[in-house]
Amino acid sequence: MINILDRYMGRIILQYTLITTGVLLCLYTFINFLDQIETIGQGSFGLAEAVLYVALLTPSTLYELFPMSTLLGTIIGLSILARNSELTAMRTSGSSMLKITGSVLKVGALFVVFCLVVGEFVAPPSRNHAEHERAHALNIDIEQPGGQGVWMRDRNTYTTIREILPDLTLLDMKSFVFDSDDSLQVMVESWQGRFDDNSWVLQKSRIATLDENGGLTVTLVPQSIWKTTITPEILSAFLTQTDQLSFGQLRRYISHLKANQQNYDQFALALWTKIMLPLAIATMVALAVPFVFTNLRSGNLGRNLVLGIMVGIAFHVANRGFGYAVLAGGIPPVLGASLPVLSLLLLIVLLMRRI
Repeated sequence: MINILDRYMGRIILQYTLITTGVLLCLYTFINFLDQIETIGQGSFGLAEAVLYVALLTPSTLYELFPMSTLLGTIIGLSILARNSELTAMRTSGSSMLKITGSVLKVGALFVVFCLVVGEFVAPPSRNHAEHERAHALNIDIEQPGGQGVWMRDRNTYTTIREILPDLTLLDMKSFVFDSDDSLQVMVESWQGRFDDNSWVLQKSRIATLDENGGLTVTLVPQSIWKTTITPEILSAFLTQTDQLSFGQLRRYISHLKANQQNYDQFALALWTKIMLPLAIATMVALAVPFVFTNLRSGNLGRNLVLGIMVGIAFHVANRGFGYAVLAGGIPPVLGASLPVLSLLLLIVLLMRRI
C-alpha cells in the first residue's frame, strides 16, 4: 500500500536518481566516444558511424551503470531530506527505520522493473546492431544479415557461415567460387571448420564442381584446407557476446553450447548476473539508508556522496573483476554473480546494527 510518505520519498529519490544517471551516462558515453576516435578513418568508419555506434551503446551503458546511479541518487535524495531535518521529523512522528527503508525499497522496485526492461528488450538488440554496423564499416566485404549467418567475400569466392562458436569453430559453411565471367565453378559445403596451424581446416566437406560442358562432379572429402585471407581476428567481430543476449537467449545459447561441447562459463556468468540484478539494485537502494542515518543530524551530503561513490565503484569493479576471476579459476558462475551482492547485504546488516 502506497501512502503519502512513500510518494514523497519516491519523488525525491527518483528526481536525484535521474540527475545522477544522466551525469554518469554522459560521462561514460563521452569515454566510449574517445575510444572510437582512433578507429575513425579505417574502412568506411567515419565520424557519423562513431556517433551512431556510441548512441546505440547507450542502453547497454545505462544497464551497467544503473546499480551505481541508484545508490548515488538515493544517497543524495536522503541526504537532502536529512539536511532539511525532514528525516528527523519522520522519525519523531512515528516512522520507524523499517518503515522508511520500506518506502525507499518501493521506489527501488520501480528501478528494478525499468532496468529489467532495458536489459531484456532494449540493450541486447541495440548493442548487437551497434557491433554489426561497426564491423560492417571496418570490413565492408563482410556482413551478417539478421538470422542468415555471416556472409563474406574473398576475391571471387563468396562464403556463408551459419554460426561462429566462442572458440572460433565455424558451423555449416558454404562457399561459392565464380570465374571471371561470374559463372559458378565450385560449391563447397562443410560441416565444420577450425583454425589450426595457421590455416582453416574444414571437416566433412562436399565439393560440387561444374565443368565446361555443364557436367556436375560431386566429391566427399573428410578433411580439407580453406584457402582464404579471412583471419580469426576478422571473424571474432561476429562472435556472439554475452551483452548482446537477453535472458531467454542466454538460456537457449547455453543449451546450444552444451550440445556442441563448448565452454559456456562466460554465458552462465552473464545469466546469473541478470538473475542477481534485481537484488543488486534493491541492495544498492537499501544501502543508502544506513549511510545517511549515520549522519542524520548533520546531513553531511559531501561525506555521504563520497562514501556512496566509493562503494558504487567498488561494487562495479568487484562485479566485473570477480567475474573474470571466476572464469579463470574454475569457480561456479553462480558464486561469481552472487558474492558481490551478498557482500553488500552483509554490509547493510552491519551498518544497520550501528544505527
